[in-house]
Amino acid sequence: MDFKKEYASKLISAKEAAAMVKDNMWLDYAWAGNTPVAFDHALAERLDELNEIKVRGGVLLWEPEIFKKDPNGEKVVWNSWHAGGPDRARINNTPGGFYAPLRYSELPKWYRENCEVNIAIIAATPMNKHGMFNFGLNCSHLYAVIEAADVVIIEVNEKLPTCQGGFEHEVSIDKVDYIIEGDNPDLATLPKGGFNEVDKAVARQIVEEIPNGATLQLGIGGMPNAVGLMIGESDLKDLGVHTEMYVDAFVELSKKGKINGSKKNIDRFRQVYGFAAGSQEMYDYMDMNSQVMAAPVSYTNDARVISQIDNFVSINSAVNVDLFGQVSSESAGYRHISGAGGQLDFVLGAYLSKGGKSFICLPSTYTNKKTGKSVSNIVPDFATGSAITAARPNTHWVVTEHGKFNCKGKSTWERAEGLINISAPEFRDDLIKEAERMNIWRNSNKR
Repeated sequence: MDFKKEYASKLISAKEAAAMVKDNMWLDYAWAGNTPVAFDHALAERLDELNEIKVRGGVLLWEPEIFKKDPNGEKVVWNSWHAGGPDRARINNTPGGFYAPLRYSELPKWYRENCEVNIAIIAATPMNKHGMFNFGLNCSHLYAVIEAADVVIIEVNEKLPTCQGGFEHEVSIDKVDYIIEGDNPDLATLPKGGFNEVDKAVARQIVEEIPNGATLQLGIGGMPNAVGLMIGESDLKDLGVHTEMYVDAFVELSKKGKINGSKKNIDRFRQVYGFAAGSQEMYDYMDMNSQVMAAPVSYTNDARVISQIDNFVSINSAVNVDLFGQVSSESAGYRHISGAGGQLDFVLGAYLSKGGKSFICLPSTYTNKKTGKSVSNIVPDFATGSAITAARPNTHWVVTEHGKFNCKGKSTWERAEGLINISAPEFRDDLIKEAERMNIWRNSNKR
């Protein structure tokens, strides 16, 4: 096949691509840094001609033009698999944004077996000499989207790094219907993430539990970054990476010689991830780096895969934990925050790993912005509407700045005692009263 000739025959403008969109179509806007830009601008320009379209995507790193053109959600129904900031605003503030609850590991199968996708638009690297477009930072579920779509459009961005992978991290030109040469905008970045003394206090307790040769999964945010800092300052060595999201902490640890993957049972010497978002420094590190391996989330997040890796350590954050050990990480009442993501997958998989541990970490309190008062994050009951991400049988370790508690195998009264002991001291008496009301407190318990 003459790839260059094939490429030329499929090349169209963003305006021509947007003209294909009709009322009530299902569009797919890919994921995170692979969200289209040129197509999005062109589609926004013709929204007035349309009544309603339905768009899937997630982890938005910038506000799409179609949102700006339709601020009240009258024409664009956004369906998010996991919320970044712009997704969150759309979901919470308009009738044109919704979250689709699903374990992230299930997403490729869901596309292949259940999804209607009329047009998929995915940003990718320029075609290489073998006729392949690389998804760059986000293998995720994108190949499954392509297999489900009636029409596949690739929007080329020369700024995307070429990320080496295991499988489903690139697509051949024969699977592509149309190609847009975009404006090659700079990649959206995330700040490396600061952390405070509370984050560091939590991190210290987690690092104490990590053995040499462990394989790490880190979530996003201050606490996982603090864990990365503490590992960098520790004597730990021969660590591995198998994670849903690749974050800057892994780059720092790699450069300090902490990560080599030599002790991994599978994918030895490779840092395996499903998608990535972070600094430009991280993107540059990932470009053509054979140590870093992109794979679909049906692999990275599969508890059966995770369980094969000895000493797997999963570290994720939460909004609240209740006295039964249930974990809420997606919403605060009806206010949507993120999504289920892979938290449950990694909680399950890490515990099944030989020597594995999963940690749910959170500060013991937060400050209510309206009242200025401190509120406990260890709660007797969740606010109405709060989603439960990890059910109580699945929760392993819970960590705050005041301590850590292993929930596994503990009865309800033991859990109440253990979780109250790591709550903020000023809330403990009230939590004990609530535990008594809930019939999960014994008179012999510590007070």
